[in-house]
Amino acid sequence: MPTATDLVLLTVEEAARRLGIGRTLCFRLIRTGQLESVPVGRLRRVPADAVQDYVTRLRAANRPVTSNP
Repeated sequence: MPTATDLVLLTVEEAARRLGIGRTLCFRLIRTGQLESVPVGRLRRVPADAVQDYVTRLRAANRPVTSNP
């Protein structure tokens, strides 16, 4: 049986747990397009690499601006 880190598609709850956020906020990120998700039948799944992509975008958006003298 695959471990949580082996999964390719995560439930919204698993994605929220990996991000350290609540389920409601995770659904909001999906609804606004900030966190990618895909339909699987009647289910909604988050690609595991989409979690890392979201974190990468957050980090890039919050980097301090450096100015050259």
